[in-house]
Amino acid sequence: MVESRNPIFSRRGGVGQQGWSGPAPSPQQLNEMYNAPSYAPPATRTMTMDDVVMKGFIVLGVILATAGTSWYLDWGIGIGIGAALVALVLGLIVSFTQRPNPALVLGYAAFEGVFLGVISNYFEARFPGIVLQAVLGTMMAFLGTLAVYSLKIFRPTPKFTKFVIGAAFAALGLILVNFIASFFVDGGLGLRSGGPLAIVFSVAMILLGCFFLLLDFDQINEGVRAGVPEKFSWLMAFGLALSLVWIYLEVLRLLSYFSGDD
Repeated sequence: MVESRNPIFSRRGGVGQQGWSGPAPSPQQLNEMYNAPSYAPPATRTMTMDDVVMKGFIVLGVILATAGTSWYLDWGIGIGIGAALVALVLGLIVSFTQRPNPALVLGYAAFEGVFLGVISNYFEARFPGIVLQAVLGTMMAFLGTLAVYSLKIFRPTPKFTKFVIGAAFAALGLILVNFIASFFVDGGLGLRSGGPLAIVFSVAMILLGCFFLLLDFDQINEGVRAGVPEKFSWLMAFGLALSLVWIYLEVLRLLSYFSGDD
């Protein structure tokens, strides 16, 4: 006969008999066991699509509010660069830690909005009407990418994800090299000079931003299906804002190549 390995029950008195191996509980212990609350599931609510949409509107609302403020107050380019650096640091912290910290996300949105307001005001002063065109272009890129994902025309794969991340690092490397080269050669490598190479590069950057949007949509969809905690909707909203800012800046720059300078 195989003895039970359960530490609570042990064989006693013959076949089929089981008894409590420990001391009998006292009446007080029985009363405490009876009055103990029943099991309740964890109180953490899972993330829904509505959570992501709501957080996304909050983040974009902060960006628009601070952008409008810096535009209205006509803050200088120095303030814009300082705000961009702070937004870069906060964005890197959120990206690498992957912790859903609302304060960091909203802080990023606030400083990024200041930078966008300053740079948009600068471009609008040189090319009247360009900001509205850039906003419309960004909206079209967002809706077009959303349609491609929703209609299942294309869904990101692990290989595609690696390609997009690698392309982003390569693009940032080229931008850095072009910036350094501009100190020694007029126009640097020509990636931002307004010529044919600059146009091709900006188009490639816009496409890369749309690829990131595809990854954002897929991450949101997978997160909802996996039942991740609701607080991660802040991370999803941050990713969407990051991709939209990327696309907007590249559309703004691309349009400036085709606009007449006053």
